Amino acid sequence: MSDAAVVRSSSLMATGTVVSRVTGVLRTTATAAAIGTLLLADAYQTANTLPNVVYILLVGGALNAVFIPQLVRRMRDDADGGQAYSDRLLTAALVLLAAITVLATLAAPWVVRAYAAPNWSADTLSVATRFAYFCLPQIFFYGAYTLFAQVLNARGHFGTPMFAPVLNNLVVIGGCVAFIAVTDHHAPTPSTITQGQLTLLASITTIGVVVQAAVLVPVLARSGYRLHPRFDWRGHGLGKAASLARWTVALVAANQLAFLVVTRLANRAGTDAVDAGAHVGAGSYVYGTAYLIFVLPHSVVTVSVVTALLPRMSRAAHAGDVPAVRRDVSRGIVLVSTAIVPASVVFLLLAPRLAQLLVGYGATSDAAAAFIGTVVQAFSVGMVPFSVYYVLLRGYYAQEDTRSPALNAVLLNVVNIVAAYALFLALPAHLAVAGLALAYALAYLVATVVLWVRLAGRLGGLDSYLTVRSLVRLVLAGALAGVVGYLLRAGLGHLVGPGKLGALVEVLVVGAGVGAVFLALARRLRVAEVGQLVTLVRRRAA
Repeated sequence: MSDAAVVRSSSLMATGTVVSRVTGVLRTTATAAAIGTLLLADAYQTANTLPNVVYILLVGGALNAVFIPQLVRRMRDDADGGQAYSDRLLTAALVLLAAITVLATLAAPWVVRAYAAPNWSADTLSVATRFAYFCLPQIFFYGAYTLFAQVLNARGHFGTPMFAPVLNNLVVIGGCVAFIAVTDHHAPTPSTITQGQLTLLASITTIGVVVQAAVLVPVLARSGYRLHPRFDWRGHGLGKAASLARWTVALVAANQLAFLVVTRLANRAGTDAVDAGAHVGAGSYVYGTAYLIFVLPHSVVTVSVVTALLPRMSRAAHAGDVPAVRRDVSRGIVLVSTAIVPASVVFLLLAPRLAQLLVGYGATSDAAAAFIGTVVQAFSVGMVPFSVYYVLLRGYYAQEDTRSPALNAVLLNVVNIVAAYALFLALPAHLAVAGLALAYALAYLVATVVLWVRLAGRLGGLDSYLTVRSLVRLVLAGALAGVVGYLLRAGLGHLVGPGKLGALVEVLVVGAGVGAVFLALARRLRVAEVGQLVTLVRRRAA
């Protein structure tokens, strides 16, 4: 795939991701309006997160890291273009997913207890468990979606997998609207929610994931691939994929151990805050919602660019073209950072006001939304390292090295757990969840530096001088733009009110000011990727 093709594919995926994320924000708005940010929201958040946790822990990471590099090689080397290999791998993965889904659903009470706070009431624990029975079947459909999307990506079809989550979001938005109607616009609590209300919210959440996976089946057929289940798995190369996957499972296990610790701490902080009389949520729902807002720029920019680059990097690594891999990784880092740096500045300045616009409706007050924004600010300290880390990982995966990322994940999560515990103990209950977000950011800062040094040694450098020089220039431009934004925000504070209209004016004016100053300074500092980004945006606008 040429540079132009990567740009076109990235642009298409970015468009799909933007639409997906816009509807995702509306989904978050609808969910917050329906259930608020207190204990019922924490129970729902915990149960609805479990399918992702189990799926990613057991198979998801392996599929993402191993499937495309292996499939690209078999499409190139096999006489049938990798058809038989794809059939075997998909069949084996779907069988495994079905077995895991059944076992996880049967184990719902024990799985929920692992993530629940020790100070949860019996009602909260019961509601979370009932939610989990409905949500855990999502494991199979998340896996099916990932498999189908990977086959399409390997065949050069990038757009539809990025748009499929839109349908998921629309289904859930409709369910939340119905939930608000049946609860008469009053969010229930764990002790007052009825079985009918719970069933409506939980079932519609799972139906959305089913639709997301099912919509890719006809697209696969149009791409020229039809699954023919094959169970002759021995002796056809699946052992290599399984071997590579073992280290990826270890990486994911390290990540999920940290997530378990953080979720339990967040749930405990949320209950402590409510017990202390707080009317603003401070638990796992706030943490999860803040993370979804924080990850928006990464999802739109980084994932799109790297998903388009990975097949090309895999082919270069397979051909032994190490300089090409090195070049793609370094270009990816700078191109991604060109958009992520100003985004992080905007979030650090405006996240509370932005959250007020996004989720401050219905059962979620402006004060509760603004606190979610405070947690977003804590996350945003690590926004650039978070995206750079993602690019670096794909440099390893393209070379079929899953061991090094797994070992580095241990460092990442040790730092995260230690920092999370320290900040949890040091901060009052209503601020503890912001401390957990800051710990996450600091962990990525440390782990990214280590991963960079190790990958540079493996590839004979990452054009580190030029890449770091570009990053320093971007950060400098971002810092100066941030000063201008801060002054703009301070000036507007005397002119606009605390309500949503004032928040909208502040976000638009300060955001535009930061963006304009950043672009002007980055161009003066001769960061070439800024010009590429502006050209891409103009072409899309035309």
